[in-house]
Amino acid sequence: MKIASWNINGVKARLETVLKWLQEEQPDVACFQEIKSVDENFPRAPFEELGYNLETHGQKGFNGVAILSKRPFEEVNRRLPGDDEDEQARYIEAVIAGDNEPIRVGCLYLPNGNPVETEKFPYKLRWMDRLHKHAENQLEKEEAFLLVGDYNVIPEPEDAKKPEAWVGDALFRPESCQRFRALLNLGFTEAVRATNSTAGTYTFWDYQAGAWQRDNGIRIDHLLLSPEAARIMQGVGIDKHVRGWEKPSDHVPVWVELSA
Repeated sequence: MKIASWNINGVKARLETVLKWLQEEQPDVACFQEIKSVDENFPRAPFEELGYNLETHGQKGFNGVAILSKRPFEEVNRRLPGDDEDEQARYIEAVIAGDNEPIRVGCLYLPNGNPVETEKFPYKLRWMDRLHKHAENQLEKEEAFLLVGDYNVIPEPEDAKKPEAWVGDALFRPESCQRFRALLNLGFTEAVRATNSTAGTYTFWDYQAGAWQRDNGIRIDHLLLSPEAARIMQGVGIDKHVRGWEKPSDHVPVWVELSA
């Protein structure tokens, strides 16, 4: 089972690009962030024509997440638990049928947190605390569980071409990185780093200042696997070439293959 994650930066603006990638890579499950669409306006038909079941948790003009699966959904849950007043659409979770066992996949779009002197940064940290608690609860089920998406966290200096440029930014603030490490310490395997220790491995290149042309990137899209999922991990990849396509997202897909 190939499970991919991609911040597509607007499903309507990026529709043809996303469809091209799906046809090229054929993931069994695709988790999208920043769909920027309410549920009823999401262009379902082109994805269903490619054989995907589709569940969304959308919001007008901002945020929004979706899970596509060629296999049936056994369970779908929207919203991250822990704050009933949080109206931002940033989390969707599904249980998907596998050949050997079901796989639970959480698709997340973690808050950016900038500017740090505003309420956006405390909101980011509260959201990460809620994610930690939810992950802790889900790990108790001892099932194959993945938490994938745009974490808006640069975990280590080698995850940025110019780490000095990110000092003080919410993506690289100690409070953000510490919470990311605490999440890993619950028992997750960070799939990309578990299989690739190479510096210069990025998933995001800004649209400004020729970042893509200069390979001035950062790695903020992560695949976290429970012990049960890590045991059946067979391969991991980053589809960097997609950033060079016409009308690209500023992120690229990351994926993991499981023997599920």
